[in-house]
Amino acid sequence: MSELLAVGISHKTAPVEVRERLALPEARATRFLRDLRGAADVQEVVAISTCNRTELYLVVGDPVEAEGRVLSMLASQAGIRPTELTSSIYALRNCDAARHLYRVTAGLESMIVGEAEIQGQVKRAYEAALARDSAGPLTNHLFKGALQAGKRVRHETAIGERALSLPAAAVALARELVGPELDGRSVVIIGTGETGELTARALADSGGRPVFVASRRRDRALSLARRYGGRSVSFDELPVALAEADIVVAATASPHILIEAGELAQVMAGRHRRPLLLIDLAVPRDVDSAAAELEGVSLYDIDDLEAVIARNRRVRDAEARRAEGIIEEEIQRFAAWLGSLEVRPTISSLRSHATRIAEQVLRENEGKWESASPRDLRRIEDLARAIVNRLLHEPTLRMKQSDDGRVHARMALVRELFGLEADGVPRSATGPAGRPKRLAESPRLAESSPLGESSPLAEPPRLAEVRELRRR
Repeated sequence: MSELLAVGISHKTAPVEVRERLALPEARATRFLRDLRGAADVQEVVAISTCNRTELYLVVGDPVEAEGRVLSMLASQAGIRPTELTSSIYALRNCDAARHLYRVTAGLESMIVGEAEIQGQVKRAYEAALARDSAGPLTNHLFKGALQAGKRVRHETAIGERALSLPAAAVALARELVGPELDGRSVVIIGTGETGELTARALADSGGRPVFVASRRRDRALSLARRYGGRSVSFDELPVALAEADIVVAATASPHILIEAGELAQVMAGRHRRPLLLIDLAVPRDVDSAAAELEGVSLYDIDDLEAVIARNRRVRDAEARRAEGIIEEEIQRFAAWLGSLEVRPTISSLRSHATRIAEQVLRENEGKWESASPRDLRRIEDLARAIVNRLLHEPTLRMKQSDDGRVHARMALVRELFGLEADGVPRSATGPAGRPKRLAESPRLAESSPLGESSPLAEPPRLAEVRELRRR
């Protein structure tokens, strides 16, 4: 019976130097997934690869074998021994795998909870799987459900509306004080490190015109200017840049003040009362705190922004709890759908299992009925079949009536209690020589789905004895 399996690695389980080696950009992903489907019983697969995670969502016949194969192949393409990855890799099955994807899509598993980019990344990953024909009935329903859950979280909560990083908070502050539209605003970035670049990227995306100022790494300033459509100036030209600026972001590692209040006063005198927003993200500070007293100057330092971030985080935490509730609602729908796919094959397997036991008991006792007539033997067989029917009647009705989010768990419990897993892959799910079929090869798929989509769990053919039982 096919199962959903998620295998992955993320910022929660591995450092960036490991994540980047396991990344699956488009070209590599195509080769990797082709090789994976050739090496294991993988019927469907979708790969998500971002800077924070690499995850594979698979529909497989044997999840244990598939998990080992995925681990081995990921380790091989990354040049890492599999044993070195075991502590970083996580593997989830069925509803647990679906719940994880739903949480990822909603931004609940992101480094910054609620970030919006992940939903687009999940959508692009799913579209890429459709293009390479590696998605299928189960993953189609899974990813559509995950994207719907993410959409609900965005619309029904404010989880993504509060900035939780310094660059994002700086941009939010600039929009609040300068105006929601930053098109054409001159933004001076003092410092070419990571914080300066991230802030420049966010401001440029909002329409700002970045001007990069560097005291030592002029080549880095030139590179950033080309990347974000701005220009660079030397540190000696800072007063001229300040005179033209609307927003200034300082984020250097300098041990000294770079913008003195007295020098800034001279700059402001020539700006004809045009206001200036100064955002100092440096520790120690780049801007003289006395500059806040100057007319027309608004100065915010890292403590101001971190206080805003702390308030925003409390709001986001509350919104995340609301999002959790939405995710669980959506997961219950998926679980009910997934479980419904398993009802018919489970009932069929259970009846076949019970019929085989009854026949085995009859065969074992053949020697005790030497004097029985053929008519008596038929009566004994009829009695055995009637017992099987009577015993399974109520469980069959209850399984058919199951329609809540616990159907999948109930069917799994039934299979475990009666040892149905030992029966192997249902016959209608196998091709020549017992090879598991691609899902599209099964003629019963479309009719077995309650939602009109093809089902990855086809009903095994009934034995002749079972048909005879039902006619009686």
